[in-house]
Amino acid sequence: MTDAVRTHGLVKRYGSQVAVAGVDLVVPAGSFAGLVGPNGAGKTTTLSMITALLRPDGGHAEVDGFHVWRDPVAVKARIGVLPEGLRLFERLSGRELLLYNGMLRGIPKADVEQRAGELLDVMDLTGAADKLVVDYSTGMRKKIGLAAALLHNPSVLFLDEPFEGVDPVSANTLTEVLRRFTASGSTVIFSSHVMDLVERLCDWVSVMSAGHIVAQGPLAEVRGGRSLNQAFLDLVGGTPHDREAGLSWLGARPEDAR
Repeated sequence: MTDAVRTHGLVKRYGSQVAVAGVDLVVPAGSFAGLVGPNGAGKTTTLSMITALLRPDGGHAEVDGFHVWRDPVAVKARIGVLPEGLRLFERLSGRELLLYNGMLRGIPKADVEQRAGELLDVMDLTGAADKLVVDYSTGMRKKIGLAAALLHNPSVLFLDEPFEGVDPVSANTLTEVLRRFTASGSTVIFSSHVMDLVERLCDWVSVMSAGHIVAQGPLAEVRGGRSLNQAFLDLVGGTPHDREAGLSWLGARPEDAR
């Protein structure tokens, strides 16, 4: 099985703080892969380095066998990215945004128009195609952002918390599109801290904690007979401690002391 993504000792520091501490991430081609971890584990930083948005302080990353920093143009031609802090050209309509992205990618105009129309239809955005993006809801923004990331038919799609703030109907639309994408042999890698979602969608999981990969492999292997949520808690040291003594005041009312 070939690897869509492989990193070797990836490191990123911010002053004295080590955000990513030597990550060796592996994602097989054709996977629907989840990168999971608690807040602050280094997921977004890791994805930013793999997608050439952030230069690492150590190690390197490969996408489809291409070194991210030696051949960034080849890598960027093969990837689609939907970042967590999604920023779009808000004074364009949804259709104009896709056409603009297609022009930047050098896709022939006729092909861009056809693909844009199909993506708007699949994303259930045809009725809003000529509305300005500034007037889109959170779910609509995620859908048009995903459409833009898919427009050039990437081989690897990176999504950072793609379902954050998305309503169930929009989430279902995103899920179906992503499943069709991986069914064609392409790869999806998305970060999340929602274990139920990852367990439902993914066949490959990488678990991050404190800037390290602490487990990765097929979903069933990482779970080890447990729910993914329990496996995650076991791996990242999430067993609750007895902290109730410090909250003895919580819920108490003045009348209770009478």
